[in-house]
Amino acid sequence: MNYDVFDTAHGLCGIAWNDNGIARFQLPASSEDATERNILRRVPGAERGTPPPEVLAVIDNARRYFAGERIDFAGVPVDLDGQDEFFRRIYEALRGVGWGRTTTYGTLARELGAGPEAARDVGIAMARNPVPLIIPCHRCLAAGNRPGGFSAPGGTDAKLRMLKLEGLDLTPPPPAQASLF
Repeated sequence: MNYDVFDTAHGLCGIAWNDNGIARFQLPASSEDATERNILRRVPGAERGTPPPEVLAVIDNARRYFAGERIDFAGVPVDLDGQDEFFRRIYEALRGVGWGRTTTYGTLARELGAGPEAARDVGIAMARNPVPLIIPCHRCLAAGNRPGGFSAPGGTDAKLRMLKLEGLDLTPPPPAQASLF
């Protein structure tokens, strides 16, 4: 397993790969040390390396995405080794949710033929997503199209910024009437 850290318009990202595809992706953090620590915590023993051409293409696309360009990561090979079968199905379904679109945990569970109780499993899968952005967990929302949680650096604010890049503004509107106090 190899990894690299690279700069984007929103901060430093990390990427880890092996012969099967992209195994980890780290969303933007504020420093190279933080990014490297996050990657190595998830892929202990990985060595920093020079990305091969197919990984360089993903890095270039990530830079373009964070610069605001419409990018589709659906065809990027990923290594989901260690993920259970239901999570793999969730991730595959989520890869079909394109730029500027969202779904909810419950909707995704129903599309997979599971009951409403599986919405929690979808949320757990989002939190454990090894390759956010490539598998676009930022496009999966809580009930009522609320942002829900986001385990990447910056939390829900990072999720909202990514959705805003895609033309979706989930920020609540300001109150229509000023408070008396």
